Amino acid sequence: MKRLRAFFYVQHLLGIGHLARASRIAAALVDDGFDVTVVTGGAPIAGFPGLGVKSVTLPPVTSGDEGFSALVDLQGKPIDDDFKKCRSEMLLQAFCDCRPDIVIVEAFPFGRRQMRFELLPLIEAIEATSPRPLLATSVRDILQERVKPGRDEETVDLVNRHFDLVMVHGDPAFATIDKTFPLADAIRTEVTYTGLVAAPPPPAAAERFDVLVSVGGGAAGKSLVSSTIAAARNAKNAWKWCLITGPNLPKDEFDAIARDATPGLSIFRFREDFASLLTGARLSVSQAGYNTVCDVLRAGCRSLLVPFAAGGETEQTARALMLEELGLATVLMEKDLTPEGLAQAIEQALVGPTPSAHRLDLEGARRSAQILRERYRTWSLKAVPDSGKVHDQTSAGR
Repeated sequence: MKRLRAFFYVQHLLGIGHLARASRIAAALVDDGFDVTVVTGGAPIAGFPGLGVKSVTLPPVTSGDEGFSALVDLQGKPIDDDFKKCRSEMLLQAFCDCRPDIVIVEAFPFGRRQMRFELLPLIEAIEATSPRPLLATSVRDILQERVKPGRDEETVDLVNRHFDLVMVHGDPAFATIDKTFPLADAIRTEVTYTGLVAAPPPPAAAERFDVLVSVGGGAAGKSLVSSTIAAARNAKNAWKWCLITGPNLPKDEFDAIARDATPGLSIFRFREDFASLLTGARLSVSQAGYNTVCDVLRAGCRSLLVPFAAGGETEQTARALMLEELGLATVLMEKDLTPEGLAQAIEQALVGPTPSAHRLDLEGARRSAQILRERYRTWSLKAVPDSGKVHDQTSAGR
């Protein structure tokens, strides 16, 4: 069997969710026998993209604000045209060096429009390559709803003209892409659902906490951190609290938080055993990011979600409310987040019913690898020999 070469582009800007999901998929591709090159463009995060993959690191950029409207380097300086040119050339060189059979672009064109300066030249290079690699986009099940006219139409045009596969990392029993992307019916490229990309089942918890609060990567969610500290200080009980601030919280801020800790509250920047801790927690309190929700669903614990909503973000709110409707979580809106509001929501969640049993598919990483292998086999048979391009644009799998 041919060892397929996969070239996987992922750009994380504020948190680490995109990188974590892509890394899980990359690991599954390696397990399935792929030769995998992962190109990352955000702040380096220890442990990602993981073992077994070739890694290319572009000059890092991050978001200059919570609305993702500006790109800055790690020193906070806005990036200029020379910076963009350097990144674009490095990306194209990495593509040429890899000579992939499959290219996977995370989020784009449904998201990451800020990266058009390097992704559009990459797509042009893919189109000019013979034999042309299969081009897939890797997207989560719930998308950020557009606010600017014409954005959805532009997305559909790019997908239909250039992409061979849309991999939606979700269970259609929970969410289908049309729920947050109104022009889904206009997509002619194949759309397939992989299941949710959750980590494997973790070992049992070595420590147990009554309230386990996590803030994802830590770049956002400072109000949840401060409210947790105040709620724990004012608690009239003997609960055992744990707060995980995330690796992206600046060190001076973390040190100040740690000094302010009250007895009964353990504070960590990062816990490698976070998924295990969830299995022993009476209640998880978190934002409603894709990966954290997958960990909570895997653990089956009670969950209080405080969805991130700054800068007009809609994705986490939609996910949280859908989970609440299924009886899998309770929700505290970010606008209602105060120490008192958080404490009351925690008390109500702890005396509420245990989460409903669910049958959501959490094996999306493994299934993504299977889909890509199967799709490449059928796609390559339909390739046009003289151009290396594929003219198959079915809607199978939608």
